[in-house]
Amino acid sequence: MAVEGASVDGFRFEQDLVRALLREQHPDLADLELREVNGGWDNQQWRLGAELGVRLPRTERAPDLLRTEQKWLPVLAERLPLPTPTAVRIGEPSALFQHTWTITRWVHGEPADYTPITSTDAAETLAGFLKALHQQAPAEAPANPTRGIPLAKVQDGFTNSLKVIADDANADAAREIWEKAVAAPTWAGAPTWLHGDLHPANVVVRNGTLSGVIDFGEMCAGDPATDLSAAWILLPTGSASRFFDAYENADDATIARARGWAVLRSLNLLSIGRNGRLGLPGGKPTWEPAGQAALERALTTN
Repeated sequence: MAVEGASVDGFRFEQDLVRALLREQHPDLADLELREVNGGWDNQQWRLGAELGVRLPRTERAPDLLRTEQKWLPVLAERLPLPTPTAVRIGEPSALFQHTWTITRWVHGEPADYTPITSTDAAETLAGFLKALHQQAPAEAPANPTRGIPLAKVQDGFTNSLKVIADDANADAAREIWEKAVAAPTWAGAPTWLHGDLHPANVVVRNGTLSGVIDFGEMCAGDPATDLSAAWILLPTGSASRFFDAYENADDATIARARGWAVLRSLNLLSIGRNGRLGLPGGKPTWEPAGQAALERALTTN
């Protein structure tokens, strides 16, 4: 079975395939309980036993994202203070399935697009995680064409994304924050490690607070402002200042850029969420309320 040309909503793998792959390459795990779980954009996911997960790529770009995660997350995971889905086994292409796939540690909790973070203590938790992650990256660390780069390079993306609130009273405020972010001095430090895709579907929550970070396929090196946008995207209203106090290493220009990233990412969440509500391909209905809440936080100073 192949995934070439597979779209997010247009292709689903059957559980029998996963079981066959386990028997072929990891037979000691093949008899563990296996059940599909919700979520996953580029990868379809299953729970394997109590402590493991299986991820199979289902979009054209997904195998490369998995390879990035397989290579680099184990390098970083030991220093990170929250659980991550580090690969414990790697599935290789075979006659059954032509791409790589992964068996990972299972990160316990509910995705934040289903169960938002409500505890303000999560500000320190997130800050501690990003302080540990945002260390200088080696020269061979992956680059990313849409993350960790100067905001001016994604101006067209912002212009298109703004259309989702074109008739909204918040459009002018979003544009103003974006313009200030683009005008702020660009990152002058060494490229740091980034998660690259911190949004509600890529973190998990237990007891109202952040309990794990997942989906490191977009990890790359660059401007930490991309990740710092999570102060508005993930945390409860009023938590951003507390987050930056705990993070300690962000100057005014970095915070301005982070807020610009937050506006852009919120608009993207809204667009994908709206598509989900309308039943359009690639849509995720839970992302619309998450995106709306994130945008409202990003448009207020807190």
